Amino acid sequence: MHSVNAAHGAGLCGAVHFTARLPTRWVAHCHCSRCQRAHGAPMVTWVGFGESAVQIDSAADALRWFETAQGAGRGFCGRCGSPMFFRSPRCPGELHIARAVFDTELAHQPSSQVFVSTRAAWALDAHTLPVEPED
Repeated sequence: MHSVNAAHGAGLCGAVHFTARLPTRWVAHCHCSRCQRAHGAPMVTWVGFGESAVQIDSAADALRWFETAQGAGRGFCGRCGSPMFFRSPRCPGELHIARAVFDTELAHQPSSQVFVSTRAAWALDAHTLPVEPED
């Protein structure tokens, strides 16, 4: 049974899943070029937690970390490739989790955005585009 004081989520295949004790520290959109490349998307919405508030469970060798030259780490599922986690020496003691991998609704909505100078100009008007019917 899931606790009301925790949020849960997983990657696409479910081999990596997590439980995070609420509340969140923050929720924010990141427009940096590294997030764009890592996620193949114009931005990533991150949810910040204290590292000790997150329990990550994974099948053997499923969770992989890509360590950057700047000392940051990007955690992803080695089976399906889902990008899920981020940690950085700029934010010691924090673990950032991609908002899109949560199964649980969160009480907080994004309250800020960072690296707006590198926003993907081609995605700025997405809310004005016609909506295609879903099958």
